Amino acid sequence: MDPMRRLRLLHQVERKLLWLSAWMIHHANHIRPNRDGLKVGGHQASCASCISIMAALYFEILRPADRVAVKPHAGPVFHAINYLLGRQTKEKLATLREFGGIQPYPSRMKDGAEVDFSTGSVGLGVALTTFGSLVQDYVHLHGMARPDVPKGRHVAIVGDAELDEGNIYEALLEGWKHDVRNVWWVVDYNRQSLDSVVPDRLFGRIEGLFRDMGWNVVTLKYGRKLQAAFARPDGDALRRWIDDCPNSLYAALTFQGGAAWRNAVLADLGRVPGVRAIIDPLTDDELAELMTNLGGHDIETLTEAFRAQDAEGDQPTCFIAYTIKGMGLPFAGHKDNHAGLMTKEQMAGFRAAMRIREGHEWDPHEGLDATEAEMRAFLDATPFAAPLASEGRRLSAPPVHVPASFAVPRVPAGRKLSTQAAFGEILAELGRGHGDAAEIAARIVTTSPDVTVSTNLGPWVNRRGIFDRHQKNDVFRDAKLASAQRWGMAPEGQHIELGIAEQNLFLLLSALGLSHQLYGARLLPVGTVYDPFVNRGLDALIYACYQDARFLLVSTPSGLTLAPEGGQHQSVNTPLIGMAADRLASFEPAHADELAILLRHAFDHMQKPDGSAVWLRLSTRALAQPERSLDPAAVIAGGYWVVPPADGARIAIAYQGPVAPEAAEAFEELRAEEPGAGLLAITSPDRLHADWIAARRARRNGQARRPSHIETLLAPLAAEAAIVGVLDGHPAAHAWLGAVRGQRVVPLGVDRFGQAGDIPDLYREYGLDAAAILDACAEALLPA
Repeated sequence: MDPMRRLRLLHQVERKLLWLSAWMIHHANHIRPNRDGLKVGGHQASCASCISIMAALYFEILRPADRVAVKPHAGPVFHAINYLLGRQTKEKLATLREFGGIQPYPSRMKDGAEVDFSTGSVGLGVALTTFGSLVQDYVHLHGMARPDVPKGRHVAIVGDAELDEGNIYEALLEGWKHDVRNVWWVVDYNRQSLDSVVPDRLFGRIEGLFRDMGWNVVTLKYGRKLQAAFARPDGDALRRWIDDCPNSLYAALTFQGGAAWRNAVLADLGRVPGVRAIIDPLTDDELAELMTNLGGHDIETLTEAFRAQDAEGDQPTCFIAYTIKGMGLPFAGHKDNHAGLMTKEQMAGFRAAMRIREGHEWDPHEGLDATEAEMRAFLDATPFAAPLASEGRRLSAPPVHVPASFAVPRVPAGRKLSTQAAFGEILAELGRGHGDAAEIAARIVTTSPDVTVSTNLGPWVNRRGIFDRHQKNDVFRDAKLASAQRWGMAPEGQHIELGIAEQNLFLLLSALGLSHQLYGARLLPVGTVYDPFVNRGLDALIYACYQDARFLLVSTPSGLTLAPEGGQHQSVNTPLIGMAADRLASFEPAHADELAILLRHAFDHMQKPDGSAVWLRLSTRALAQPERSLDPAAVIAGGYWVVPPADGARIAIAYQGPVAPEAAEAFEELRAEEPGAGLLAITSPDRLHADWIAARRARRNGQARRPSHIETLLAPLAAEAAIVGVLDGHPAAHAWLGAVRGQRVVPLGVDRFGQAGDIPDLYREYGLDAAAILDACAEALLPA
């Protein structure tokens, strides 16, 4: 197609996206019935500021293999783009922010295959593009790439206020360490956040940070009309005036319009002949159009810059595109326009300006100068419109074979073993890649935020190596210096070492856990972290689960049981996080045989269509390992009777994790007085609770369903029986057990910060020792 004709049609698309995004929000707020009276909301101004950026990218620059994170508040623009490309329906556009409809912010889970990265939590989607690029390199360097899926760019359309988020800079530094390629961040620099105007010259600082991290920085401040004006006599004076204009004043003048611009410029430059020659012939409307002709609103400037950088190669690039918040709308530039909505009267004027007839608001070609045939030919020829693969944008990959069982580590008589150490041994054995484990060993990729050794990943890394895009020898090994870690770095390595930044850990796990859908290659990601510091990265962990990323999180060591490390390295609330987090199945095994079952289950479960990510909470406390045969189904379901209760028993002790010896000691004393008592091992309060809730929901809906696992477990106990629960974590994780059958529960656990000490002192102080458990049993058996 002729370039000038294509440019004309691109401007038509730009116009249509502005209308559809504004109308979508207006319809949700002012036309669709509002039953509860709450403000529906939307971000018409934030959409308007990035219209040209998104039009240039999606209809000129992006290729099918490119993966994009759209700034959260531009969701309606994104849906309008997919509507024009035939990937979204007219009916669906009318459901923005409606139950079952389009989400306020792009969501992989709720909005479908066209969303590459969910972006509701600002900053995280931006940073995820960096880790996505790293994972794409991993897939290609390991020879796992599908021949029909080429490498693509990872593009983030970034709101400038998102760059206040600290995780952005953690990701920048990590990306520099790993020499990431093929990443573009396009900053919608409208200089307005929700509450304020961005401080002047802020981007001078931010630009320096990008350059220091090895990024190319391309600043797109002025469009072609302003550049032409600057080239005229005394045009440099006008440019200096705009450059020096404070952000707040520029925004105010934009809102006020051409007359205000004229007065402000002439007050300072009225005696400069060339400036008068530029502005005097212009009407107020023309002058306003000239003074707001910024680079981020000029399609030609944008597309030229994108193409030029594309030709430069794969260096990560930050485009700083100057824009105006609300460009093209009645409240453009007003500092309060972030969540502002056009009134019905303003929308009527906007509709007239866009030449939209009533009843034709959703028509894709309404109000355009181009014919429908022209537009359809243009859209069909858009590079991004071509299908990525036979499945579309959401790829698939066959599941990885998981051996039927994992061997339990052997423990010599009289020796003890912790679940953390058992995890290291099981993974290291898988790392040998022998026999039935060859396929799974090749697909496991581990990562850790500088706690690889202390979370027992060291033996696995020794066997499988550290991933790096470039070969880097182990200097200690080459010099024949003694070291337990043999850590050469190479493209074939299977461990990705991170710095101490838990947000980066969970963002990388998110990217690794989406590799089958983004890059068509199935990976089995395993990430380890100290249990209390899950809280440091919790936003990114929830974000990963919200995208339905599939990974195994191993948090260790956990709880007061870490003893001498003190309160800041001891965790209290993490069992509750595991119960509350959606699409994350959490477990806490006490013994190595349970762990072997759960680890095998994790690798299988994370590949199931109805599966999820998995979390194992482990401990450094070495325990004696029982000789027994377990029912894997019961361990996976969340609990089993170590000692089954007699029918009608009055009491049971339920324990979780490394407090097993204290529970067993108390139980032996309890049985002297209560021979029918039971001892229950809880491997997952999360799975027990989720199954119970699902059973209750099914019964409420009139569906026939088996009793939940916890109902079956507790059925032998008397209706008035008591349950004493104990875990090294918050007692609320067990407190709900009483609601299952109306039985009395006395939950023991940790509800305040820990401190340094040894296990006997800490367990006694915090009520986890055998004496405390027996006291709770006595309390539970007292008459109500």
